[in-house]
Amino acid sequence: MSSRLSFAVGLACTAGLTGQLLAASPALAEEGRSGNAPEPPCTSSSGAYQWQLEKKLGLPQDGVQSTQDCIIIRRAQQRLGIKPADGKADLRTYRMLLVWEVRKNPNAQGKCPVRSYRVTCVDLNRQIMWVQTGKKVVFAPVPIRSGKNGYETRRGWHKIYLKRARHFSTIYNNAPMPHSQFFNGGQAFHGTKSDLFKSGSHGCVNMYAADAKRLFDLLKVGDRVYVWGTKPGTGKRNGTYSDDVLIAQGFGSFNIAEDPTADRPPTQEELQAAFDE
Repeated sequence: MSSRLSFAVGLACTAGLTGQLLAASPALAEEGRSGNAPEPPCTSSSGAYQWQLEKKLGLPQDGVQSTQDCIIIRRAQQRLGIKPADGKADLRTYRMLLVWEVRKNPNAQGKCPVRSYRVTCVDLNRQIMWVQTGKKVVFAPVPIRSGKNGYETRRGWHKIYLKRARHFSTIYNNAPMPHSQFFNGGQAFHGTKSDLFKSGSHGCVNMYAADAKRLFDLLKVGDRVYVWGTKPGTGKRNGTYSDDVLIAQGFGSFNIAEDPTADRPPTQEELQAAFDE
């Protein structure tokens, strides 16, 4: 049985149904968790990521929401902690399922350099990040939101050079940036209460507030960051610099991604330089 089908079967089983649910009729899918109580109605229509979720969950791939699809997607949402769990095949569910899939080995593609020291890995393609020391994952993958078109998060090697638990943007109308960790000019990891699955940032790596807090507690000034890939829908510049790049130049750190020391272990002085205002 494939891992995707196993996941879908597991969702069904934890809800009190057997793995045969996936091959059953919509009428059987309507049976309750205990086999007696009726399943709460699941009436969401087809979503933008219908086909993708059908494929990942081992469902019939027709791109059309069925009662069976709705129930299995809803149970996936419940397991992933998505609210509301309404069975809608939306981007949030698809992205969170991607995070779940890679949780044990996020670097299976080998895109993030393996070093003896701690490296924070930012995958713009999949919009996830994690932290690894050697091959050991020390901060499990979480969803992120990187820079939108024209404000892309800069790729390459970086260093954490400034940490502030309470920070407000001096560029974008005092926007709150809780648990900020700057790694390239004005670009930083920080928490947000806005929707991670819509649009993009002005170059920062946005995270759920709780994830940003945990990352803040883990990383130190001098820790290395590696960014690669392209956020879907970006990379379409017309050859001129964006405002964010010009701002970065003003910070005097536009070329930090080319810093020849960024691929070296942090010095003791760098590790001791972490602070929290």
